[in-house]
Amino acid sequence: MLRFTPVQRIAYQSGRSPGDPVSIRNRGLRRLCLVVACLALLACTPVIHAPVVTSPILARSHFVAADGAVLPVRSWWPAPASLKAIVVALHGFNDYARAFTQPGQSLSLRGIALVAYDQRGFGNAPGRGFWAGTGAYVADLGAIVRQLHLRYPGVPVFVLGESMGGAVAIAALTSPSPPDVQGLILSAPAVWSRDMMPWYQRAVLALAAATLPELELTGSGLKIQASDNIGMLRGLGRDPLVIKSTRVDAIAGLTDLMDTAQYRAGKLKVPVLVLYGERDQVIPRRPVGALLEKLSSRPETRMALYPEGYHLLLRDLHADLPLADISAWIAQPGGCLPSGFEKPLSLPELSVDD
Repeated sequence: MLRFTPVQRIAYQSGRSPGDPVSIRNRGLRRLCLVVACLALLACTPVIHAPVVTSPILARSHFVAADGAVLPVRSWWPAPASLKAIVVALHGFNDYARAFTQPGQSLSLRGIALVAYDQRGFGNAPGRGFWAGTGAYVADLGAIVRQLHLRYPGVPVFVLGESMGGAVAIAALTSPSPPDVQGLILSAPAVWSRDMMPWYQRAVLALAAATLPELELTGSGLKIQASDNIGMLRGLGRDPLVIKSTRVDAIAGLTDLMDTAQYRAGKLKVPVLVLYGERDQVIPRRPVGALLEKLSSRPETRMALYPEGYHLLLRDLHADLPLADISAWIAQPGGCLPSGFEKPLSLPELSVDD
């Protein structure tokens, strides 16, 4: 397998020799497109909200936020008598709640309910294509967790964040008023902060966000594989609710969120389970390694590294492995992970990029 540095990879994909001169502008634009392409597989006019309502309302098929925004909800429930825990699941960038169909079906068979919702700007939620802001995403998660506690008192609630959803979860659980949850599951968390990006990528993003915020970018032609489940990936490509082209200001908003998540991760006070695939081509290894280093002082933190895992771990062909680990961890946070892929939090192979 060919292994390149980020700059060499860009040169290779452009048809140039890694040693050929490529302008800083072109390299930056290609790298920016790479970010969009990767996160779009998961995953300026302001968002206009409806009038303020008295209090949030969580129904079976939707959630009405305090500002009146209606967010579609999908859920998978076990038989009432077998309910052991509830997981609130947050999807990745440009994706939506349908992403958790397979995890929801699997966990419900183990007595764990999964509740997922379309976050603002994604799926059928308001403001499609626009970034709502970290504060809005954090507030929605907190309100839904509170509603679940009111409806199911005594049932433990966990949060599962995939990619961007992981960054939202970290931001929420390190906020001044964190949701009351028993633990956090991070699947390939989007914690690629600016300080870990090449300087030209940061420069191009800043310039584009300031001058062309409405510009939409796609990752057409980039050879990034988000999963080994090809049928699922083709389904994402056909799904009209999965966003295929992304505004520059939404990318900038996502990057702000990743900055926040990476910076504040060390303030997490709940047990954490981090899941990552060795074949992840979307979130580089180094940011995940930095996240684990911040969490290494907490004995409640666990980490599993899947040799055949890609970015969309919970939808890969071997998704049964991380899903079994999630179920076992929820039942007994200090017990063994059945996959056998648990690793120490300080991994040399996660300290550098591919």
